[in-house]
Parts: sequence; C-alpha cells; structure tokens
Amino acid sequence: MAVTDFPYQTSGDPGSGESSPRALSVRDRVVPPMRGSVLWGWIGPLLVTVFGGVLRFVGLGHPHAVVFDETYYAKDAFSLITWGVERTTVKDADKAILAGDTDVFQKCADGALDQCASYVVHPPLGKWMIGAGEWLFGMTPFGWRFAAAVVGTLSILMLARVARRMTRSTLLGCFAGLLLALDGLHFVLSRTALLDIFLMFWVLAAFACLVVDRDRARERLVDWYETSPLSPQGPRLGARPWRIAAGVCLGLAMSVKWSGLFFAVAFAAMSVMWDFGARRAVGLRDPYRGALTKDVPNALAGLAAAPFAAYMVTWAGWFANATGYGRNWDQAVSSGPIFFVIDSARSWVKYQWQVFTFHEGLETSHPYMSEPWTWPLLLRPVAFHYEGDRTGCGATTCSEAVLGVGTPLIWFGGLAALVALVAWYFATRDWRAGAVLLAYAMGWLPWFYFAIASNRTMFLFYAIPMVPFMILAITLCAGWIIGPAAVGPDGRPTSRRMYGALAVGAFALFTLINFWWLHPVLSAELIPYMEWKGRMLFSERWI
Repeated sequence: MAVTDFPYQTSGDPGSGESSPRALSVRDRVVPPMRGSVLWGWIGPLLVTVFGGVLRFVGLGHPHAVVFDETYYAKDAFSLITWGVERTTVKDADKAILAGDTDVFQKCADGALDQCASYVVHPPLGKWMIGAGEWLFGMTPFGWRFAAAVVGTLSILMLARVARRMTRSTLLGCFAGLLLALDGLHFVLSRTALLDIFLMFWVLAAFACLVVDRDRARERLVDWYETSPLSPQGPRLGARPWRIAAGVCLGLAMSVKWSGLFFAVAFAAMSVMWDFGARRAVGLRDPYRGALTKDVPNALAGLAAAPFAAYMVTWAGWFANATGYGRNWDQAVSSGPIFFVIDSARSWVKYQWQVFTFHEGLETSHPYMSEPWTWPLLLRPVAFHYEGDRTGCGATTCSEAVLGVGTPLIWFGGLAALVALVAWYFATRDWRAGAVLLAYAMGWLPWFYFAIASNRTMFLFYAIPMVPFMILAITLCAGWIIGPAAVGPDGRPTSRRMYGALAVGAFALFTLINFWWLHPVLSAELIPYMEWKGRMLFSERWI
C-alpha cells in the first residue's frame, strides 16, 4: 500500500501530510495509525446518529395508513411472529388492521394445513425484523415501522465509524454520517416497513466488518514482520472473527433479498485481494502463494460457509412448521428422520426455484417503475403515499405525501464524486476508491442485466444499498479537497486547507437546506397543494 492511500492523513485531524514515504516505518505504511481522540471517535458519530434518529422516530406512526408495499410485509411479519410462517389474509385486511383488528388471517382446516400458506417471493429475515417491532409495539404503523427506523439509525453510526476508519479522520466520519442522516431516500425507507433498508443495513455491516478485518490482519502481519524470522510467504494469521462476522452479515443480507448475493461474491473477492496486497506491502518474496495457501482457506470458511449457514438459519420457521408454502411438496413413502430431512431439503430447493423463476419473469407494469440507469439522476421517484383532498393547512387544497426520493444535492454530488473516484483509482490504485466503486457497482450494475434481459419491474428504492457507498465517495473527495496541512516557501501555513474546509462545510450546509426543503413531502406533512407541487423538481416525472 502506498502512502498516497492516505494522502491527507499523517498527523492531526484530518492530517498534516508532513511525513515523506521514506520516513514512514513498515507499520505506518501498512497500517496507518488512527489519528485523533478515541473518545471523540465515538462521541462525534454518536451525536450525528442521535440527530438522524430523532428525524426518523419523530412522527414514525404517521401517516396512519398502510403505505405502498407495507401491505405485504407488515402482514407477513405479523404472521411470522405468530405462526413462524406467512399465511394468507382475508379480504380488506388492511382496513381491519388500521381499525385495530388483527384477526385477519385465513384459518387452516384440519387435514389441509398447507392451504392457508402464503406464497412469498423474498426470504424471511427482513419480515422477521419487521415483526420484532410488531411484537414490541403491536400491529400498528409505529410497530411495523419501528425496526426500519432502528436499522436506519444504526446505519448512520456504522457509516460514520467506517468512514472514520477508512480516512483516519473523525471529522470526515461525522461528515459521512451526517450526509446519510440527510438523504431523503434513506430517511423514507427508515420510516417504512419495506425490506430494502434491511438489505442496505446488512450489506453496510458486512463492508464495515471487512474494513476492520483488513486492519486487524495487517496489524498481525506487521507484528510478525517485526518480531519473527522472515519467510517468503509469511505466517498464517489465525482466526479472523471480523471476516466471519462479515460472512454472517452477507448471509443475512441474502436472507432479506437475494440481491445480497451480488455483494457476497464481490466482497469475498475484495477481501482476498486485500490479503494479497497486505503480504506484498510488507515486502514478502512470495506474497501470492502465501495468500493462496494461508488466507484463502480462511476466506472460504468466513465468506462461503458462514453466509450459507446464516441464510439457512433464517428459514428455521419454515422448516419447523407444516403450514409453510411448499413445505410438504416432497413426501416420501418411507418415514424416519433421514427421509424427513431429505424431504424437507427437496421441498425447500423446489420453493427456492419457484421464487427464482418468479423474479426472472416479473414484468408487471407499474406507474412508478424505473430503469436502473436513471436512478442516479432521480428521474422517477416512488410515491409511497399521497392524499390530495385534505383540509387544515390554511389553503383551499392541501396535500399529504411521502415521496421516495434521494436528496438531490447528495445524489448529484455523489455522481460527480464517483467519476472522480474512477480517475483517482486508475491514477493511484487507492484501495479505498476501489472498494467504494466495487460496492456501488454491485448495488447498481446487476440491475442492468435484469432490465435488458427480462424487462423486470424495478423501482428507485432498489438503489438504497448504493447510497452509503455514494456517500463514502463524497467523503473521500471531501478529504482530498480539504487536503493536508501544508506550509508555503515562507514557512507559513497555506490557505488551501482553509478554503477546502469551507467548500466541504458549504456542501454540508446546502445539503441540510436541501433536505429541510424536501422534508414535508418525505414525512407526510400536511401542506398547501402548491407547496407540494413546487417540490416536484421534474413535475412530469415526479407526479
């Protein structure tokens, strides 16, 4: 790893950049030290998280309605925490639930237990998480949105901490967390019982675990380099709990939506490449063979076996309950525990195949569907909720809306930052730029295939796993704009860093203003119709 991996980090916060490459020790080159106060490294991100949490929890139960696809997931979640599997519901179940009646599920007749099973096309974990909120607070809008608000808030803390680790700057970590707190799409999904916010959470958690694992593995490698006899391939690094944790998180991401598989494959490859780079960075003569023989077997356990185990555990309710959809598809004549396991496994595989073919053929038109290449430009947001016949706002006509759209300044700035990151990566091979670009690509580019090959129905909110990495791109660029603390030929500090900090601070301020302006149409605030319409930036596309 070159010193340019942290071009603005060697001392201070965000850094002075005074040390030359020759002056740095192997430890400083391979694992640049974390600068600044450890205490503020937690206090700063926690303060930003509290700010984002207040935004998300205030008025969480409003609107008192079943919003967009909450009609599926809120009921499925309640069924899971009640019976362990999803069941079908009676007619007008949403109206009954909003009126306080939760007895809306079909009864299973004796001898036909599988007839009340609901055919669902997503794995169960996201619905189990939604159900946890319903178990705590009841089958109410607040109850089924509670878990989304929790993971949305925690993701702010997680992003702030991982950005701090990647940049070695508490200030930049807080900047990243603040941007996520102020993103409109993240805000809306944190207040809605859809699955995508849970997918984003587990993907970001996996990425954060791998970044920590990267540092820990390099620290062990440097410890060996400084204290043990050298060898061409280097040592085995022992247990890698953070990599196993990343594998579990990736399995849980796939247990929310299958699109988590794209990240699982990419992150596994990325982690192995980091192992190659670590052994090369300390100057081993045979780093690649060392990584293949000593790191790859560990990676298979952490990033292949662990995700599979985590995915299977989330299906425990389906395996344990005879009323799950397709649970009894395969019924062998013989009986016994061996046949029970074989029958269950064959039934489960058949169900997975049915779900796969459903997604492959999903072409139903929808007024808010959009193509993935339009997502970064926010051309087609999703109207999660709209009521235009309300009164009480001080105008003749009032509107109440929840619009699933990102904060434009973040998304357009993120697009520019990603272009800059591509150029920076090819110029410097900075691992941070490569990791951010890879993660962003896995949240975006696979959808191009489905759009072209099968014309699949897709929506802007599918892009939510991209958002943390878009913000990481902005944060890395912010660090480069601020730059190191430097002195001119006269020995006085240059003004570059001051102007850079002013530019980054102005971006954060304008983002706050942009979010504040959009907030009424993100949170179902009752406003005059003309104010609602004035916030539809591309009226013909946003209405």
